[in-house]
Amino acid sequence: MPSRRDFLACLAGSTVAAALEQRAFAAPLSALSSADMRGAIDAVAYKTLPPAVGNKSQKLQAMIDDAARKGQPVFLPAGSYNVSNLTLPNNCRITGVGGASRLVYSGEGHLMAAQDAKRIELSNLVFDGGNRWLADYTDGLLQFTGVDELVIDNCEISGSSKHGLQMERCGGRIKRSRISGAADAGIYSVQSADLAIAGNSVFDCGNGGILVHRWEKGEDGTVISGNRIARIGARDGGTGQNGNGINVFRGAGVTVTDNHISDCAFTAIRANSASNVQISNNQCLRSGETAIFCEFEFVGAIVNGNLIDGAANGISIANFDKGGRLASVTGNVVRNLSLTGPYRQDNGFGIGIAAEADTLVASNVVENAPLWGLKLGWGPYLRNVVATGNIVRHSGVGCAVSVADGAGGAVISDNLFEDAAKGAVVAFLWDKAASGDLVAGSSTYPHLTIERNRLG
Repeated sequence: MPSRRDFLACLAGSTVAAALEQRAFAAPLSALSSADMRGAIDAVAYKTLPPAVGNKSQKLQAMIDDAARKGQPVFLPAGSYNVSNLTLPNNCRITGVGGASRLVYSGEGHLMAAQDAKRIELSNLVFDGGNRWLADYTDGLLQFTGVDELVIDNCEISGSSKHGLQMERCGGRIKRSRISGAADAGIYSVQSADLAIAGNSVFDCGNGGILVHRWEKGEDGTVISGNRIARIGARDGGTGQNGNGINVFRGAGVTVTDNHISDCAFTAIRANSASNVQISNNQCLRSGETAIFCEFEFVGAIVNGNLIDGAANGISIANFDKGGRLASVTGNVVRNLSLTGPYRQDNGFGIGIAAEADTLVASNVVENAPLWGLKLGWGPYLRNVVATGNIVRHSGVGCAVSVADGAGGAVISDNLFEDAAKGAVVAFLWDKAASGDLVAGSSTYPHLTIERNRLG
């Protein structure tokens, strides 16, 4: 490996302009319909990727290429290196001094990218985008496409004017890193292949925290665990496309577990058209809309053991009208909800747990849900929902259940309701109450079984 003196000598000198030699980077991606886009962001259409620009960039690029050919790592001593448009070859390994080896983007297109590689490793590096302009061909400060095993460990990525880290068709591990100050999302992965995103801190990002998307529905298998996500905005607005701590779109088999998520403009964890998703043991604090959301065309969701404190709605298992169904919602604590959300909607905010089809809602604790503690169905969109063994305290209505034409069966049993101001169990026609308190049972609605519930 080159000595430290040789390395510093080759990086010395002022930055000079270099010719931009265009070459194909990846095929454009098709646009998604607006109906599919709630809770999602469109995939990126890539164009071209230029070579390294400037004396320091070119010499560092040459060193990276040479080390990769020899199977050697590149070590960056502590210091700042002003570079742009670095392209990482297969078998590239770059490491530095944690928090002190800084690659500062000088603003000529992108900072670092790789394409079609088997393995790339980056560790103990700081990537500083300085909020500088990024070219149209990239949507991230760091951009990786078709990397089978991408390892980013103990790095910092800050100040991107788009996404911080963007991955397309990548596997590997993103771990123990800090991503902050991205104008869009901190981490954006599309079409993953068994990716692990673990133990990272993602904060102060403009539109999203960790996004795991696909161009079409399919197996994904990403594991998102042990991350700390905070202060995620919705700079570009919408009704859920932006402002989510963790967003899974169309990816099946994704696990979201043991994350700490706070102060998101919309949702802590949103799974849109994501089948076989497991959302477990997360802390979701002060969400602006629904803390945990499973919506649109999903089949199969487990939501268990989560703690939610502060949100407009707690947990929503929604969109039976679009095919969303089959879930288990158990052992969650949901508290301190609000009647105010980021936009207007027909059924309002202030709901603890909502479910529509083929769903078990059991052994949860809901406290301070000012509208409804439990919401079973919406209009005709109710089928095979069981609510049992739940504790609901201090709510407007303890359990609201749909009796609109076309509503299917529901079982409401063995729940404990305390201080339900407008009734413990009440039938609803859409958003209008259609009965008095049914907590003792009723034969008026044959599709409902209401038994053994208690008032505290």
